[in-house]
Amino acid sequence: MDNISRRGLLTGAGAVLAAGALGVPTASARSLDLPASKRFKMSATTNEFFRSKPLWGPTVMQSFAFDTPNNRLFTGQLRSGTPENSGDLTLSQLNFSGTVLGHMYLNGFGHAVSIGAEASGTTSYIWTETDVDTANGRGRQITRFPWKDGQTLTPASVTKWKPVSGGTVYTPAVDQRFGQLGVRHSLSDGMHINVYSLAAARTGDFSKVLATFKQPALTPGVAFQGWTLYGAYAYFWEGEAYPGEPDETKANSKLWCYDINAGQLVDSFLTLAGKSLTYREAEGMAVYGSTDGTARLYFGFASGVAGDRRANLFYRNTLV
Repeated sequence: MDNISRRGLLTGAGAVLAAGALGVPTASARSLDLPASKRFKMSATTNEFFRSKPLWGPTVMQSFAFDTPNNRLFTGQLRSGTPENSGDLTLSQLNFSGTVLGHMYLNGFGHAVSIGAEASGTTSYIWTETDVDTANGRGRQITRFPWKDGQTLTPASVTKWKPVSGGTVYTPAVDQRFGQLGVRHSLSDGMHINVYSLAAARTGDFSKVLATFKQPALTPGVAFQGWTLYGAYAYFWEGEAYPGEPDETKANSKLWCYDINAGQLVDSFLTLAGKSLTYREAEGMAVYGSTDGTARLYFGFASGVAGDRRANLFYRNTLV
């Protein structure tokens, strides 16, 4: 759950991004255009991927990401037994049936509201926040590192970048289909997203911003739970856990689609996917697919009882 968004980081007027230490140019609240692409239809048929799968820990799934070329799935979680604001995370690797294949520990990284995965040959590289601010449990920079089962990393053991001067609360999203990296970050007036070339970003070059915009206000008072990119569109995911037993009248999990080039929300849908799940808290979203024909927009839920939380994935695959 991204409690940061509840404290007003989604509100405010358009902003001007400051020039960064790495050469990020000054830009308006929305600038430049991305190549035209199709978008996922928010009200399309819901497909279930897997249900009620335990992760390594097990703790609540905060986010997930696919390495599409290598058909790998990774989840980000707060590490069991550590204070929430410590930034200690667990990454799990799952197969597509939801069985855990391995894990990593990331000490002092952040909250894992969003992670990304990128293939380099047969190696999966993971993008996350890092360098936790223990005042809020969020990362102050981003990083990229190779997946290695059983390894423990600290901020001192990875290469770190701060793409936007003055930015905080960083989370990345990888768009493998269109070769883009999205970087969500907080400025004084709220959350913003910059889009970069993935090829440039992996070398630490954030000097060219392909597009930049202020995240639009979503449903007031509902927790922000994840985001991702696909072409010229950004997708947002929000929702609260059921207060008790499954009760679809309490469902408020909503999918949003934002047209980056037009600078406006263009689609949304209140989904009842997984309505029978116990607890049912929206958690994480990501895209799988190397072409439009294989593309799927996934969104996740945590379920189960305290101490035995489970992961659940659903998806849309209709593009318009």
